[in-house]
Amino acid sequence: MRSGREISLDGKLTEIVGAFELSGKAQAALGILLQDEELQAAQEYANTVSIVRLGFNDHGPVHMRTVAMNALIMLRLLRQAGIKTSLEKDECGDFEDSLIAVLCASILHDLGMGIGRQDHELHSVYLALPILERILTEVYRGNIQKQVMVRALCLEGISGHMGTHTIHSLEAGVVQIADGCDMTKGRARIPLALVGQTTKGGHIHQYSANSIEEVHIDAGNEKPIRIDVYMSNEAGFFQVEEVLLKKIAGSTAKPFIELYAQVREETAHQYL
Repeated sequence: MRSGREISLDGKLTEIVGAFELSGKAQAALGILLQDEELQAAQEYANTVSIVRLGFNDHGPVHMRTVAMNALIMLRLLRQAGIKTSLEKDECGDFEDSLIAVLCASILHDLGMGIGRQDHELHSVYLALPILERILTEVYRGNIQKQVMVRALCLEGISGHMGTHTIHSLEAGVVQIADGCDMTKGRARIPLALVGQTTKGGHIHQYSANSIEEVHIDAGNEKPIRIDVYMSNEAGFFQVEEVLLKKIAGSTAKPFIELYAQVREETAHQYL
């Protein structure tokens, strides 16, 4: 059964995709993603392994939906600034194709956590593939060229989201940063509650994420995208510097990003 948070995010994702006013293919892809029973089960199991077995933060349906929302906001800002996606620049697809690839990659990217943390981005590729095939076959009926193209782009986004493998498309770069932006205290709430009930002592990512109150993604002053991270104490700087900043550094979207972080009521530190 979907949680209230998942249902709320589903509504926001549907609203954002609809606001692009495209052909309807992206809306169809999103609808399938949000209703696919195998995908939902895989997301929930990935979260169980991540939180209960490994003691990590949330890597389940809420996280994957949040990453998708972050990615859509960034795509919208890039489009408003006149920045073309890689498919558009290569003249082999349009913005909607890029949007579908980013949506699929975002919502499928952490399925590999059901196997384990190590190389989970690569495990996610083959776990996501049968689900992705169902979606693209339905959305691009009879258009094999687009099915193949969007599939490859989506898998690049999945395999590259940790920053451990070089990516080349702007679409994959957006997914990588969108993943890094989901680091607020909500992701650490359940793992921290379990500390003391098991032999695990907690994880630095849990404690640092627990200090981060909000992450805002909006239009920048000098670049298309500005990311503002607000935290309750300085522990959050670990999350910014060891997770988000490293993902931005290896992302093809880095030239379009401004990054600020601050403890509430203190002066913001500008990283980019």
